[in-house]
Amino acid sequence: MAVCARLCGVGPSRGCRRRQQRRGPAEAAAADSEPDTDPEEERIEAGAAALAGAGGSRSAGPTSPPRCSLLELPPELLVEIFASLPGTDLPSLAQVCTKFRRILHTDTIWRRRCREEYGVCENLRKLEITGVSCRDVYAKCINPRVKSGRFMKILPDYEHMEYRDVYTCLLHRYRHILGLWQPDIGPYGGLLNVVVDGLFIIGWMYLPPHDPHVDDPMRFKPLFRIHLMERKSATVECMYGHRGPHNGHVQIVKKDEFSTKCNQTDHHRMSGGRQEEFRTWLREEWGRTLEDIFHEHMQELILMKFIYTSQYDNCLTYRRIYLPPSHPDDLIRPGLFKGTYGSHGLEIVMLSFHGKHARGTKITGDPNIPAGQQTVEINLRHRIHLPDIESLRDFNELSRIVLEVREQVRQEQQQEGGPEDAAGLGRQSPQPCAEPPAEQAKGPGDGGAEAAAEPPAQSGQGQPFVLPVGVSSRNEDYPRTCRMCFYGTGLIAGHGFTSPERTPGVFVLFDEDRFGFIWLELKSFSLYSRVQAAFRNADAPSPQAFEEMLKNIQSLAS
Repeated sequence: MAVCARLCGVGPSRGCRRRQQRRGPAEAAAADSEPDTDPEEERIEAGAAALAGAGGSRSAGPTSPPRCSLLELPPELLVEIFASLPGTDLPSLAQVCTKFRRILHTDTIWRRRCREEYGVCENLRKLEITGVSCRDVYAKCINPRVKSGRFMKILPDYEHMEYRDVYTCLLHRYRHILGLWQPDIGPYGGLLNVVVDGLFIIGWMYLPPHDPHVDDPMRFKPLFRIHLMERKSATVECMYGHRGPHNGHVQIVKKDEFSTKCNQTDHHRMSGGRQEEFRTWLREEWGRTLEDIFHEHMQELILMKFIYTSQYDNCLTYRRIYLPPSHPDDLIRPGLFKGTYGSHGLEIVMLSFHGKHARGTKITGDPNIPAGQQTVEINLRHRIHLPDIESLRDFNELSRIVLEVREQVRQEQQQEGGPEDAAGLGRQSPQPCAEPPAEQAKGPGDGGAEAAAEPPAQSGQGQPFVLPVGVSSRNEDYPRTCRMCFYGTGLIAGHGFTSPERTPGVFVLFDEDRFGFIWLELKSFSLYSRVQAAFRNADAPSPQAFEEMLKNIQSLAS
């Protein structure tokens, strides 16, 4: 029993917790007056003491180490030990004894846990404004009978708040929603990043830059925030609309899924009605007015998106997404990229590598190819060697090379006995040019991992690149040199994802942060640029979890 008392730091006057839990009240009270040892332990300790006393006259023989309890350590050392433990272990530690419980009230311990586990670095005692603009700090309460108004502070009083409350009531409680999420907005999808920002948990919606400026940084706006308005209670606020934060709700539906709801949707409305809301949305979404967009089909797509997405301004469901795992032999570092998609504008695509293939999965989508679908697939076993710059300008010459590689891939699939869809071929599409000649194109890749393992370019210099005549591009400022090219297929479909098919194309690697894809049948070119942002809590726990996530978002999109 004394061993147990030493381990849990409880003195003999209090008794052992494990023994007290098994006794009734009367037995526990009677046991308080008894020594907290059993006869066997007393016999062992008495023998050890006698041996130690005899050792004073004898030079030989082992000596037992002195006993030491955590209770004998100074409080400042205990604070340092407890602060290095995970925050989830501290409540159990507080149940050991009164001294531990008293020490765990030290706010330094919880401040360190907030900083190391969630990145919180603010000082509550010196904090006045955090994570919000000045107009969010005070809300003006207008008295309809008086022309003047008064201002009311809507942020909490951090002077009387403790880091233990921040950890337990905010960070630990909502830890499951931190990371990357895809909102369920029909075919459009989206990218939500939930982060700890100051003493807030904020859900930032990441938006591509305005079309066609694919190299510009991402735009983002807050959808909701969570913070402590009272000491023990977290408050959820909806940030949608133009009238400031208002009451909202967050519900964790199940693992890797949660939903948000606005309780004051009148804050989303504007005084000018739907027309003013549409004009404001258009300036934010496209950076222009409807009069600046002359293409009638593009106007229809924009209006359709506004009508559809505005239905989700009061309630949204989110599904977790992970960043793709990286391997040393990957062609480039996988991740999120912004890409041009014609009249649909810029969309976000996730590039991931799967052995001999690479895939581009849509995180945001459109009515033709919805979010979650695999927009492009690259066959890393079949490298395409582009002709000289003058021959490359001829679209028919490029088509001849690509279609011969496609036939080679088809034959390999038939020999291996695998389905055509496994290579990303799908059903055969109409020929984009005249029937290719029978002879083999000069220098198509012959398969194997050697093609992907080749050095990007000799002496660090890229190969000259230019788009063939007749191939349209939203962004004419594409790179004029590339490292290498591979055969790939791109997914095209009619409106509403009707009659989807995979058509041949060319994957063009420019550098570590940019690549392109030439859609032969559409005679169009998409340029992709890496999303330069650091995402926390976004790594997949395992490669299997990432693959399962891809299957889930694709099945929901289908």
